[in-house]
Amino acid sequence: MTKTTNAGSRNNNQAKPQPSVLENFKPLIVDVAVPLGSYYLFKGAFGMSTFAALAWSSVVPALRTVWSVVKERRSNAFAGLILLVNLVSLALSFVSGDPRLMLAKDSGVSSVIGITILVSVVLGRPMMTEGLKPFVVKGDAAREAAFERLRAGSAAFRRSERVYSLVWGVLLLAECVVRVVGAYTLPVDTMVWLDTVILVSAIGIGMVVSGGLAAEPMARMIGAEVKAAEDAVKREVAVAA
Repeated sequence: MTKTTNAGSRNNNQAKPQPSVLENFKPLIVDVAVPLGSYYLFKGAFGMSTFAALAWSSVVPALRTVWSVVKERRSNAFAGLILLVNLVSLALSFVSGDPRLMLAKDSGVSSVIGITILVSVVLGRPMMTEGLKPFVVKGDAAREAAFERLRAGSAAFRRSERVYSLVWGVLLLAECVVRVVGAYTLPVDTMVWLDTVILVSAIGIGMVVSGGLAAEPMARMIGAEVKAAEDAVKREVAVAA
């Protein structure tokens, strides 16, 4: 009886469909890539104004936010953040006339994102985790399960979650300050191209720092958890045999 039960349990576990890479990346695609891509599509391909492009690109995150609250009984942090950023950008789109102010206003979006991320850390729900998760679970069901077990029961893992979001929150605020200072102290022609350099550099630094301090340790913990689970299964099989 014991052998049959164990075998049946293993068969049930094996029968569970593993999430594909696309499914793991779905939150990033729907909540980030679609709004961002649609903004550039509306503005570049269709020639819409900045205001109109931002307004139309806000539709998906708005619907996702409402759907999460009404149907799933929970808030969708990523969709809500993108919606908030778009609303701030829409408000700032009314500001015009001063070229330096126009350069500085984009950094206001970075500050909103940075502050929101830091608040999520303080509240114990680090927002950047969902963006990191696809990269550390790699579409593997065993790593997905290990991720959830560690999130529920490992203080070290949760600390790394907070560190990952903390790095990005601080970095985005610092990037905002640098861009504002540059907008009002450097020649406008210089800041037009330097603005992009600052943003790209900030993203690069964020990837390196957050990877070394949090993402890599989390990946190692997940690997160790997966191995421990596999060893436990092997012992169970040996005892049952």
